[in-house]
Amino acid sequence: MTPPDVPAPPARFGAQNRSRALQSEIMELILERDLSAGDPLPTEVELAQALGIGRNTLREALKVLQALGVVEIRHGFGMFVAPRNFDALTDGLTFRGRLSLRHEGQEATQLVDVRQALEAGLIGEAMDLMTPEHLGVIEASVRRMESAALRGEVFTATDEQFHYQLFEPLDNELLSNLMSVFWKVYRKIHSELVGDPFLNLVETAAMHRGIFEAVEAGDKALAATRLRCHFDGIRAELAKLGVAP
Repeated sequence: MTPPDVPAPPARFGAQNRSRALQSEIMELILERDLSAGDPLPTEVELAQALGIGRNTLREALKVLQALGVVEIRHGFGMFVAPRNFDALTDGLTFRGRLSLRHEGQEATQLVDVRQALEAGLIGEAMDLMTPEHLGVIEASVRRMESAALRGEVFTATDEQFHYQLFEPLDNELLSNLMSVFWKVYRKIHSELVGDPFLNLVETAAMHRGIFEAVEAGDKALAATRLRCHFDGIRAELAKLGVAP
């Protein structure tokens, strides 16, 4: 008896897999040749020959790698290893977070979880490197938040600045960019938050004052605990929008 034919997978999935494989090959070539950000890539002709593919196929793969921030194509000058750029990561995660708000908000909440783990986990290391000058800059941000709260003014930008300042001593670009993802999502939904805005502002400013005082006192455990409580408050605000915990 002849076995039934097994349906072949759709052609587009095969094409996608081949495209991903080619993108991986190009990235491996960059690594194997020990190229750094800003270094020129081989020409299209050289790459096509090295990879055994046609130039049109190569160009399609390079366009994807350019969108991913791996390759930079400068028309008239050539192709280069892209400088460090987290825009693609930021834009992708921001879109996913905002999209999830329309469908229970799981990914938006997960962004808060990741941010909480990063900040609470790294605050001790940042405190080890903190100078009196850093503390003075952070406290100035707290004072601006307190003043704005008393006037009933939203201080989202100062809030964001406060968190960057906490971890500035680490000089960790990846951490800064991941924090930027969170803020891009949060700013999009901040205007939709409900409740008594004056009370929320005063409480939020007081919470940041508490975080600062723990940092200033050198109490790493308390600083981490207060940061976690801060993010619990953000989850509560998201819950007001019907975002699933």
